[in-house]
Amino acid sequence: MTKLREDVKTKIPGPKSKHLIKLREKYIPRGVFNTVPAFIQQAKDALITDIDGNTFIDFASGLATMNVGYSRMEIIEALGDQIEKYHHTCFHVFMYEPYVRLAEKLAEITPGKFPKKTILVNSGAEAVENAIKVSRSYTKRKSIITFEHAFHGRTLLGMTLTSKIRYYKLGFGPFASEVYRMPYAYCYRCPMNVSYPECNVACLDQFTSFFKTQVDPEEVAAVIVEPVTGEGGFIVPPPEFLPEIGRICRENGIVFIVDEVQTGFGRTGEMFAVNHYNLEPDIIVMGKSIAAGLPLGAVTGRAEILESPEVGSLGGTFGGNPLSCIASLNVIEIMREKGFMEHARKVGDIINDRLRDMQNKYNVIGEARGLGAMAAIELVKDRDTKEPAKEATSNVIKLCYENGLVIMKAGVYDNVVRLLVPLIITEDLLLGGLDILENAVRIVNRGNSTKKRPRSKNDKLV
Repeated sequence: MTKLREDVKTKIPGPKSKHLIKLREKYIPRGVFNTVPAFIQQAKDALITDIDGNTFIDFASGLATMNVGYSRMEIIEALGDQIEKYHHTCFHVFMYEPYVRLAEKLAEITPGKFPKKTILVNSGAEAVENAIKVSRSYTKRKSIITFEHAFHGRTLLGMTLTSKIRYYKLGFGPFASEVYRMPYAYCYRCPMNVSYPECNVACLDQFTSFFKTQVDPEEVAAVIVEPVTGEGGFIVPPPEFLPEIGRICRENGIVFIVDEVQTGFGRTGEMFAVNHYNLEPDIIVMGKSIAAGLPLGAVTGRAEILESPEVGSLGGTFGGNPLSCIASLNVIEIMREKGFMEHARKVGDIINDRLRDMQNKYNVIGEARGLGAMAAIELVKDRDTKEPAKEATSNVIKLCYENGLVIMKAGVYDNVVRLLVPLIITEDLLLGGLDILENAVRIVNRGNSTKKRPRSKNDKLV
């Protein structure tokens, strides 16, 4: 097993982290969740060391923000150079070149040869909000279509678009009006109770009746969709799904918005997940790994759509902060270097091969799925009934961090273990992390089979 196991020196949490956890519980509300009960000291590439000296392999990437890895020297140096000049003016008060250069670069790297313009904001949720605003302004329509299992942020409109009640929406209503929801192509749990490919993606046939019984297409401003669901469980739709949505949008004058906040910037082995399908969305929404952990979101789309709102109607005090812009320009440069995407694809291949092998060995895994390095396993109590195994998922995550691996869950049923490794991870570290994950799944699978088997004190050992 992995040599890194030697670098877990204390129980998790260690004594120093326990002290800070007491302060966290005293001063920070319970609604702010934490995956690992430990506090970071430093991080480099794909490793995190906590304040007690424990080192972890990172399979979470700061919730999909560190695709280029932690503490890249070229980014640190570029930020140092920038901060000596200025670190804020507000673009609306006094313009600065990094904002314009990043907009130029995003127009270049996003799919579509048509003229494009960009709004820079603070986060993916803000980007979603602005994408909806400009779509409504451009079309002079009000209705928005989103999908089941979607996640689009924690703002009012973001929550409305999101399709998971607990813990994102419960008690936070009422929500925004004129938002409609369609089924996502979740083939493992097909909403139509049919099988792919015999179904011919029947879930999209519902648009026909939907436009008769729910909302007329002439009232729909935009359709927003994730090419692979993020918080919704890393659901990878059939290859026909996104192109067909694009066709429906084109035929009805609806703005086609693709949310690439989690899927973008190399996560699926392409700069953007829609590149797998040769799609050219009207608008792409970006965030997370766009700026290596600095707060930044972006809306890039057809110039005529982005130009629609009047002067003064778009923006914010901190949107497109110069430091975030500099970080993003360097992220793009790193990702366009020869070998980066090739390595990202290799990482994805290794992960998906290993997860499929695990599915064949452990009945607790109902499905292993992924697109590139955006991969996951869905845990179930029974493969026939597909009853979600929420507790088993939590146990896998706990066993992992106890043994030096940071990993997260996802899914409407909280039963999906998702992998978000930094794309620069070495093969040795990747295999070591997968060893820890498989060992945790093996232990939980044994418990899942015997139901009441008590946990052994040896279960924590890799």
